[in-house]
Amino acid sequence: MERRDVQGHYEELAAEYDEHWVYGPDYVPWMSGRIAQALELDPMDRIADIGCGTGLFAREVAKQLRPRHPILCIDPSEAMLRQLGAPPSTFLTPVVASAEDISERRTALPYEQLDAMWLKESVHHVVEPAHALRGLANRLAPGGRLLVVMLPASIRYPLFEAALARFEELQPDPAVIEGYMRAAGLETSLSYVEHELRIDRDKYFGMVRARYMSLLSAFSDSEIEKGIDEMRVAHPESVLVFPDRFAFVLGRRQGEPA
Repeated sequence: MERRDVQGHYEELAAEYDEHWVYGPDYVPWMSGRIAQALELDPMDRIADIGCGTGLFAREVAKQLRPRHPILCIDPSEAMLRQLGAPPSTFLTPVVASAEDISERRTALPYEQLDAMWLKESVHHVVEPAHALRGLANRLAPGGRLLVVMLPASIRYPLFEAALARFEELQPDPAVIEGYMRAAGLETSLSYVEHELRIDRDKYFGMVRARYMSLLSAFSDSEIEKGIDEMRVAHPESVLVFPDRFAFVLGRRQGEPA
């Protein structure tokens, strides 16, 4: 999928993104807590959420952490960043830029070095992840941490078969991403976390119609409706229950923090 298609997808979805994307009220606090725990975040850290979208996770991390330095909410979509609010929280600073812009230092940041950054389900949009992750690693302070949160190479979502096949076609292997981070000079680890999702079936069908996952933008309206018919047959239950499993690829730059 070309970048302009992905960016256009998010521009169109921005105003309703939080409504369509969030599975339930406990999901964002849970994931944000796991991100903060994995990165060992401290209120004094200089932090960036790269590919932050509407800032769902950065907002919750800031609420839990109350950082002394605003979290940089970095995303190429101005429409998504507008959902941070005007003005955004004093704990958040929007930056219109892609992961590549940050990696190549094409975009100036308020902090010369970062103590912690994460990419939550955005690494698959990066055109050359090995190169980009090396550049991001180079922006870490000594002892700094980089976390890539991503879905595994296959998922057990109640989607239609063509969508699941499309996902597997596009999704990089977490072990490959870990290899890129290790090659960038980081000490790495790969672990998995899982969260059980329970969602009203009709609400989930609405999320699919709204193309809540970028891979769904590859399908026409008629293909989406055909897929939902397939899902309806496969899942007659009124509440869908399925696991959301994530790979946490963590890298740490050697050296003691200043």
